[in-house]
Amino acid sequence: MSQQQPLISHLLELRTKLLRAIGSVLLVFICLVYWANDIYHYMATPLMQALPESSSMIATDVAAPFFAPFKLTLVLSFFIAVPYVLYQVWSFVAPGLYKHEKRLVMPLLASSTLLFYLGIAFAYYIVFPVVFGFFTSVAPDGVEVATDISSYLNFILKLFFAFGLAFEIPVAVILLCWAGVTTPEELKEKRPYIVVGAFVIGMLLTPPDIISQTMLAIPMLILFEGGLFAARFYSKPDEDEDEDDIEQEKSES
Repeated sequence: MSQQQPLISHLLELRTKLLRAIGSVLLVFICLVYWANDIYHYMATPLMQALPESSSMIATDVAAPFFAPFKLTLVLSFFIAVPYVLYQVWSFVAPGLYKHEKRLVMPLLASSTLLFYLGIAFAYYIVFPVVFGFFTSVAPDGVEVATDISSYLNFILKLFFAFGLAFEIPVAVILLCWAGVTTPEELKEKRPYIVVGAFVIGMLLTPPDIISQTMLAIPMLILFEGGLFAARFYSKPDEDEDEDDIEQEKSES
């Protein structure tokens, strides 16, 4: 019975953290839902600027004019609430971390959030104009480009997540080196395989066109080099450091 009580308390705390995280997303969504159509119009601007003057976006489904902006606003609410969601994750796992681990996690959480936002901004301001300009320019004669709003939403959300996650590569490299899974020297030796892997991942995460694949693979390689450089300043903590943290925590308690 005594063993079950800590488990139940942890589950209750986890439920509280999850409810707070979900509540933060819903709160942001309530604040933004009034401007759902304006938000969708802003996100559709890169495509509309690339469309011919006589063309426009269309809705092939009856409920699409309502659900597409609604869905986009909900996803955007999650993006905005990401810092608070990550903070809830941090506050749940923090009691089980050593002191030197806590010093590492907070900068990584802040940098991962910033990199995720940078990936989304890179996709919107750099990738979208190039990709949509290319797609609309190669349309065969007699074919009018008129993109469905739901299809466009699925397309940009896929790219947002792809670039947002791809920009987390420096954090992943640092964690792998810090945990002792690999070392910067070993990653340097595997650089040719990583280059091939970046283009394979770009092919899997992006639409089947060489432009978006390349525009994802190249930043991934640059970020990998940045993570490789930063990983030199992190190393796997030895057992003595862990024991010192344990003794210090015991003395403080």
